[in-house]
Amino acid sequence: MKKIILTMLLLAPLSAFAQKFAHFDMSEIMPNMAEYQTASTELQTLGNQYQEELDRLQKEYQSKTEEYQKLAEDNSTAQAILQSKLADIQKMEQSIQDFYQASQQDMQKQQSDKMDAIQAKIAAAVNKIAEAGGYVYVMDLSSCAPGSPVTYVNSSLSTDITSQLKAALGIQ
Repeated sequence: MKKIILTMLLLAPLSAFAQKFAHFDMSEIMPNMAEYQTASTELQTLGNQYQEELDRLQKEYQSKTEEYQKLAEDNSTAQAILQSKLADIQKMEQSIQDFYQASQQDMQKQQSDKMDAIQAKIAAAVNKIAEAGGYVYVMDLSSCAPGSPVTYVNSSLSTDITSQLKAALGIQ
């Protein structure tokens, strides 16, 4: 009787090794998604708009600075006019800094919102494939740093679901 119990205890852990593992490569998935390409184009357009406005503000600033310098060199310009022009330049400096910070924050928010939606779609597809395939763990290979001692995926013992994921997301 003891031998039977001992044998069952020894064989029980072997069933734990029957777990299924899968992996995919996000770098093959995301750039090929239509949503990613659209988001990239939209972000590039937005970035260009912000850069054009920043360039326009900087040209205006440069023009006002040059005007101030010319007036300052002319000894006949009233001090009140010079102070007014200098105050305008200082306001413009602050305005440019505020615009730059606001545009950077908006770009980060837009990028985060767009990428979060894309990653949620990919995660939903991964979950569906994992459930259908009975996978215990699914790892994104692109998140594994080469040579990292912490994360390692033995692709010979794991199923590559990249092609299934592409099909689920409608990627060619």
